[in-house]
Amino acid sequence: MRVIAIDGPAGAGKSTVARQVSTATGLRYLDTGAMYRCVALAVQQTSTDVHDADAVGQIARDVAVVIERDAAKLNGVDVTTEIRSSEINGLVSIIAAHTPVRDAMREQQRRWIRDHNGGVVEGRDIGTVVFPDAILKVFLTASPEVRAERRVGQTGGEIQAVSASIAERDHLDSTRIDSPLKPSDDSVIVDSSDRTIEEVVAEIVAYFERVDRG
Repeated sequence: MRVIAIDGPAGAGKSTVARQVSTATGLRYLDTGAMYRCVALAVQQTSTDVHDADAVGQIARDVAVVIERDAAKLNGVDVTTEIRSSEINGLVSIIAAHTPVRDAMREQQRRWIRDHNGGVVEGRDIGTVVFPDAILKVFLTASPEVRAERRVGQTGGEIQAVSASIAERDHLDSTRIDSPLKPSDDSVIVDSSDRTIEEVVAEIVAYFERVDRG
């Protein structure tokens, strides 16, 4: 499968970059973070204990999540805006650390790739766990300060609070037992701190064109 795996921490620019790489390469785009956010919203809606791995895992298996290029649907309802709330930001790292949830999401992600014959997939364990044989693996990062500024620009809030939230998310993602956030040994590290989106996208597309030609 022609999979471009783009992993990295919160605020690194994964979604924006992945969308543009998708357009440039003609491959479909999948935002796996939105899938976990949909599960987090379902957990919130049902008042389920976020720390109950089995209960949250059951929700992940039962809900119908459909992720389109610019929209997310949960059980047939458009939740594109709802899953980007500050409340969901606070829940998603907790529920995403549960192995039953990650197992359910990985199965859906792999099915999506089979159905679309490849794609540009962004998340936190795509190159290391979900698609370890991806044709190209990119670990996209940026300085904590830049990532906080970007998140404030996207969702608002005070820079100090957002910085603290990102630091907490980084800690949870990098220390969880199941597929912690880290670059794979064969990934390309791309730092977007002092670069435009266009520059980052061009670099990734150039890498892809080289490996895709074999």
